[in-house]
Amino acid sequence: MLTPRRIEIFKCIVDEYIRTAEPVGSKTLQARYKLPYSSATIRNDMQALEEMGYLEKTHTSSGRIPSTQGYKFYCENLLDDAGIDKKMEVAIQQAFDVSNTNLEDAVRESCAILSEMTNMTSGAIGPDSSEQCLEHIKVFPIDERNAVCVFITNTGHTETKNFHFDEDVSLQDIINCTDLLNTRLRGVRLNDLADRMQDLEPDLEQQVQQHDILFTAFVKAFVKFANENVYFSGKDRMMYQPEFEDIDKLRSLMSLLENPQTLKQLSTSKKAVALTTSSGTQLTWVNDLAVVRTSFHVNKDETGQLMVLGPSRMNYDKVVSMLDYIARLIEKIYMKDGDEEK
Repeated sequence: MLTPRRIEIFKCIVDEYIRTAEPVGSKTLQARYKLPYSSATIRNDMQALEEMGYLEKTHTSSGRIPSTQGYKFYCENLLDDAGIDKKMEVAIQQAFDVSNTNLEDAVRESCAILSEMTNMTSGAIGPDSSEQCLEHIKVFPIDERNAVCVFITNTGHTETKNFHFDEDVSLQDIINCTDLLNTRLRGVRLNDLADRMQDLEPDLEQQVQQHDILFTAFVKAFVKFANENVYFSGKDRMMYQPEFEDIDKLRSLMSLLENPQTLKQLSTSKKAVALTTSSGTQLTWVNDLAVVRTSFHVNKDETGQLMVLGPSRMNYDKVVSMLDYIARLIEKIYMKDGDEEK
């Protein structure tokens, strides 16, 4: 039975293990957390918590560590909703103030902030582009060798790509190429754009002098637009977590990071333990790996995700609060007018 005393002891064990990565014993709890219970009482309650599946006993120590079910219970019932501290809030806002207004850049900057402040790997999954279609292309020449291209989809999503040409390209060539693509590719699914470009190559050759340079630039941009919706920052930070000194655990993590599709479907895995909190944060645990993610809305139809990946022993209060704060900040800055939820 989970009595208030056992819950208090359990929370202290989780907090201490997150802090030290060392199994926790009754004497440590008494000394550090000033618990008003005898060592025998604490040991008995730790045994009971282990039998209930919330704690585990390691082979190398008489202390206990949280189990996966224990972490789930902790995150479901014992998270501190105090939010992020003022220093973190100022640092995050300053990073957004100096970053480009492009949403893609903001998401990448968010990942860098999360990785730096949590000392773990962070990531982002952009809106699913599989069913989106191209609506319009705008190209803004900077000079003869540089241009900024903006793609707009039927959902209103925009993506910006920088073009750098190896040779001079005339303004008229850019205009002719863009007009042709807007006429022939409007309504085409993003995943099909690169293939459809092959059909347009003969027409480009007739109407655009530097057709080969522009053809290559657009094909590369279309491929990236359709497929590059997963981004990670701080992959190397996992090397400094003691849990990943186990080469098998590290190998499993690297495999997950290299296969975004598996990451997207992780919560439905038979081996996974998953939880969605009342605030909408999703937590998934698999083989001593934890993935914490939250969603942000670009408009009423498109949703992206920010995430932090690390060992199950992570500071969930800090991670969940930071993810939620940054996601809401992205929505505040980048959600299109009129798309805010009522």
